[in-house]
Amino acid sequence: MHRITPLPLAALLLAALLVPAPAFAAKYFMYVGAYTQGTSKGIYGWSFDSKDGSLKPLGLMATTPQPAHLWIAPNGKTLYTVNWENDGGVSAYHIDGHSGALTFLNRTSSHGAQPNQVVVDPSGRVAVTVNYTNGSLAAYRLEPDGRLGEAFYVDQHTGKPLSAKQPGPKQHGIQFSKDNKFMFIADLGLDRVYSYHFDASVPSITPLDPPYVQTHAGAGPRRIQMSPDGKFLYVDHETDSEVGVYSIDGGTLKEIQVIGTVPADAKAHNTTAELVISADGKFLYVGNRGHDSVSVFAIDAKTGMLSLKENVPSGGKTPRNVRIDPTGNWFFAANENGGNVSEFKIDRSTGHLTPTGVTGTIDTPGGIYFLKAK
Repeated sequence: MHRITPLPLAALLLAALLVPAPAFAAKYFMYVGAYTQGTSKGIYGWSFDSKDGSLKPLGLMATTPQPAHLWIAPNGKTLYTVNWENDGGVSAYHIDGHSGALTFLNRTSSHGAQPNQVVVDPSGRVAVTVNYTNGSLAAYRLEPDGRLGEAFYVDQHTGKPLSAKQPGPKQHGIQFSKDNKFMFIADLGLDRVYSYHFDASVPSITPLDPPYVQTHAGAGPRRIQMSPDGKFLYVDHETDSEVGVYSIDGGTLKEIQVIGTVPADAKAHNTTAELVISADGKFLYVGNRGHDSVSVFAIDAKTGMLSLKENVPSGGKTPRNVRIDPTGNWFFAANENGGNVSEFKIDRSTGHLTPTGVTGTIDTPGGIYFLKAK
């Protein structure tokens, strides 16, 4: 029989320190709003592991009509969605940071028809929505508990379209400046990008003079993204499958480039949808509906100009929304007519997207938003 000699306490402690701790999986919630004319019922959720890219379905998180676009407040406590209906609305939900569960807070009028985007300003005090059908916008104070207050500002765009392609005012995109002193709005139907003075503390919104810059006729400016340094604005042209690049001087915009998003010989009718910029400001991605691809652009840090590197298949049909996860390592495309949200691994040095084979199955997906779990 062998005698077992107990190890000294110090040796046991040292051995414990030398045992590698299990890798902590960075857990996030991925929320996806889905159009509800089919089988989807509202906002769905997944648990997302940013270490390996795995998704675990959480099911229906909130029953609500036509949640075409989502946004989460900077403090992570409230989720907002538009209700893309003729009697348009904006809805607010409290988020349980541990389970991801959503609790309905309130809904208010969008002061227009078919609101298609809602954005919260960087201070978390104001939410703004834009209406597609009639071309109006509405801005709301946000209550301490996240509820939407009454609209303190409503603006109805007016004007004659420059092209027979466009029927009239159709507001479609919102972007706040990095210093939160300006707000920019894309009007698809008037081929304009509007600039507003913005003050979240009052709160107040006032159009600049002149109030907008004009794109070329029939461009259809849809969504807006700003470079991380706040020097350049990027607007995708839905109708003409392009991206317009603007330099920013306060709230004044100057167009410096227009570049196509699909190959010149592309045969399928195409419209652009959403665009997103990597956190390091090196790459811009645009979803193409019809070509069913994601355009990958390199961004020149000094000039803000774009160069098209490639078009990557979106993993489904009609990529309506695209999103980069908070770690910057994973890319997602919500394929509205493909019944899925497809995942890609991002090469941080080249911007290239590699499909992982991981998908979230969902009928007619729209907006995507991530929140880190507690």
